[in-house]
Parts: sequence; C-alpha cells; structure tokens
Amino acid sequence: MKTTETTTPKTTKRTTTRTLNTKATKTTMKEILNSAKSAIVRFLSDDRLAPAIFLGAALLLAIVLGWVLGHNNSTVIQIVEQAAGNFHAADGASAAMAAVAGIAGAGRHIDGAPLTTDTANTEAPGLLRNEIDERIVKIRPMSTPLDQISRYGGSRLSGSMKVEYYSVDTKPYEAKLTKAVTATDDRNTDTTVVLKTDLNDIFQPSTTLMAPDIEASEGGPLVLYVSELTRDGAQVIPVNHKYNDGPGFPAMPVGTRLVRMGRAATELDVTTPQYGALPTKSSNLCQIFKAQVEQTTFMKISNKEVGWTFSDQEEAAIIDMRMGMERNFLFGHQSRILDPVKGEEVCLTGGIWNQTDNTFKYSETAGITEQTLVQLCRQAFANSAGSSKKVLLAGSDLIEKLHMIGSTRVLVNDAVVTKWGLDFTEIHSKFGTLYVMLAEVFDSCGMSGNGMVIDPEYITKYCHVPFRTESLNLRTSGVRNVDAIVRTISVLVYYYVLNYPLKMSILPIK
Repeated sequence: MKTTETTTPKTTKRTTTRTLNTKATKTTMKEILNSAKSAIVRFLSDDRLAPAIFLGAALLLAIVLGWVLGHNNSTVIQIVEQAAGNFHAADGASAAMAAVAGIAGAGRHIDGAPLTTDTANTEAPGLLRNEIDERIVKIRPMSTPLDQISRYGGSRLSGSMKVEYYSVDTKPYEAKLTKAVTATDDRNTDTTVVLKTDLNDIFQPSTTLMAPDIEASEGGPLVLYVSELTRDGAQVIPVNHKYNDGPGFPAMPVGTRLVRMGRAATELDVTTPQYGALPTKSSNLCQIFKAQVEQTTFMKISNKEVGWTFSDQEEAAIIDMRMGMERNFLFGHQSRILDPVKGEEVCLTGGIWNQTDNTFKYSETAGITEQTLVQLCRQAFANSAGSSKKVLLAGSDLIEKLHMIGSTRVLVNDAVVTKWGLDFTEIHSKFGTLYVMLAEVFDSCGMSGNGMVIDPEYITKYCHVPFRTESLNLRTSGVRNVDAIVRTISVLVYYYVLNYPLKMSILPIK
C-alpha cells in the first residue's frame, strides 16, 4: 500500500511532464510547419526562381521513382539530368508549343510552354479584359466663328428663300489719268487742260482736285479747279502752279492720281450742280441645312461598354452640321440648281468670300514681316468704312506666320480677349485693332495660308426656317423600325455693303 501510494504520485508527475513536453512539441512543430509553408509559398511565387523550382521538383520526382523502383543513384542522376535538359529546351526559343482543342471542342489545351498573356490573347481572344475608361473623349473643332458672330449680330426672320436688300456707300473720290499731260509755259495763252481719266463722272464744275504725286511750283501737291465738263473729260486750270511767274502746267504722266476735293463757288453763285444718291439692290439665297439621326430599338437596349446614347449621336450630328454651315457661309456660291434625281430645285447660299474684290496678297516665301503686317492693317482700315476694330479669321499657316513675328512696332498682344463669345488675340496698329482667331474652316478647305478680315457690325443672318428639331415616326409609316429625328434650318449670312472694302481676303502668293 505504501509502495503504491509512493509510486502513484511519481507516475502522475512523470506523465504530466511528458504531456506538457508533447504539447510544447506539437505547438513548436505547428509553428515550424506554418513558417515553412509561408516560406514555400513565397518561394513558389517568385518568378525568378521558376527554373530552380522546376529542377527541385524533377529531383524529388526522380528520388521517389528511384526509391520505389529500387534503382541506384546513377539512375536517379540520369533522370535528373534528363529533366534538367528538358527544362532548358522548353525555356529556349526553339521549344515547341502545342495548343489543342478539348475532346468536345471546348477550350484550348497548352502543352510544352507556360501559359502567358500572349498565348491567351492568341488562343482565347477576349478572355483577358482590357481596362475601359467609361468617359468618352469628344473631339470637337474649336469653334465656328463666322456662325457665332452672325448670331450675336442678330438673326432676322425671312418670309421667303430669297432675301433682297439695298445698300449704298459713298461716292468714289479718286481717278487716274489715262492720257499724259505735257508741261506748258507762259508762252501759252491757253491756261486750261482737259484731263482724261478712268472715272470722269465723279467730277463736276466747281470741283477742286488734288494730284498728291505732283509737286506744284508754289509748294505742296498740285491743286486744280474744274471749270467745265467736256466729252473728253474735265477741263481744269492750275491753282498753285506757275511757270516763270506765269500760268502753266507741270508734266503729268499716265496713272497720275486725282483726288476729288470740295467745291468752290463764286460770290454770285446761287446754285451748284445737283447731287443725289440711290441704293442698289442685291440678293442672297437661303440654304436648307439638315441633319438626321436614327437608332434601332435593339441598339438602344443593348448593353454597352460605355455610356453612348441617342443624345450623344444627336450632339455629334449638330457639330457636323454647324461645320458644314460655316464652310457655306464663307465659301459658298449663290445658285439655284435642279436635282436630277429628285426633280426639285436646290437653293445654295453665297459665301462672303465671294462678295468682295478687296484682296491683300503676301509672299508665301517671305512670310509676314513687320512691313507686311503694317500694310495689311492699312488696307484693312484705311480708306474704308466701318469700325476701328475688325476680326481677322485665318488658317493655321497664316496664324503661324503672324505668331513668328518678333519685336515690332505693331503690337501683337498674346493676351486672350473675349468678344461675341469667342476668344481672340489682338493686333494693335495705328490704323485700328484686329481681333485674330484661328478658323479651322480654312484648313479644312485647303486654304490654311488664307484669311479674311470682316467687320462684325455689318454682318446679318436671315432665317427662313429657324433651327428646329422634328421627330420622325418611321415605324408607323412602315419605313424602318428606328427612333429618328431631323434637325432643319434655312439660313443665309450676308454683308449690308457688298461692294465696299468692309471685308478683305488675304491670299499667299509664291
């Protein structure tokens, strides 16, 4: 009994100690296994260690096979070497990859090569998804400046497709000699000379004339007085020119400019030759512009990768429509033609480019110099009506040449100025200010080196049919199973004064 009582506690103690050691061992082994597992996962995840993993697996396989089959170490080594050789062959460029379909024809099975993205794109197109930006970048022209400016000028409603309008400008003030005048001296008793010019009708009796290019003997330009009109021209007498203290005329070659000045009446004059003015009629035609958008029901309800709706198509159609209108407003030719297929008349509006003969030409080789820019501003503002601020719409080549001008007395302001809802840069000269803007319509029409100066104060838009949108019920009519709308506008743009240099075209010459 004592032996039992003495032994039992010792046994219990020994058992408890063994149990604790076992638990500690299990805990330690669990931690070791988990650490080893994590290390193996990290090891296998490293692409750089792929060859080593392959060799290790081959070696392990060879050892197991050798143990099972009872082979010696030389056989194992042989298997390992062969496996290593196969790996290198597969890793090289000469390795053959086999891609076969499944038994039922579903899927593709790859042998002899790792599965790569290139292989996936080749054997299973569309399997790998691309990242899709749901935003749609809408590339649009910067603007349609002529259409925009005409909107700010006010649109008028026209009751017909043809708009007639009257305009009147000022009487011409300059003529040129068509027959030379020889110099006369005091031995001549006739102190009058008949001047033949290219525009005799602008002169009247009592009118004074100035020849800016002919110097008078008394100083300054030659001044003449018109005494009467003849069949051949204006009979004049010199005002400030003498020869040896007697009357006389200086020599005046062909092409001499004669500028009409004011009239000079005598003390007893009660009347003077009458003056009157009448406007002349011009016309332009409205052109019908249309844009139609259609979409089937299946297109509308189909799932799409990005949000592209009927409204987006409508917006794109409007942009295209406005760009076409811009080209017609600028370069269109007024005409009525017969559509041979439809058997109906088509009205085409005339563009403002063809409504002026005021043209400025510059050397395409030399480009725009300071002198050229001054001459351009002079022609755009001097001897013309209109405001002192005008708009220059130009193609990209002309804009580039203007931008390349360095330091100049004509100030080119790079700061942006907003007018009529458009952004311009400014060219300040002593003649006036030009608001400059790139007009993509010139580039699209193959005229990137050209431009046009316009005065917004004299531009008007007429609409026979205002801009409107109509829904077309093509389903009910049995035409097509689609949603459809059509946008329509019948419009023209014109200048009040067509024959006066309120606008000027700019052309490059080689």
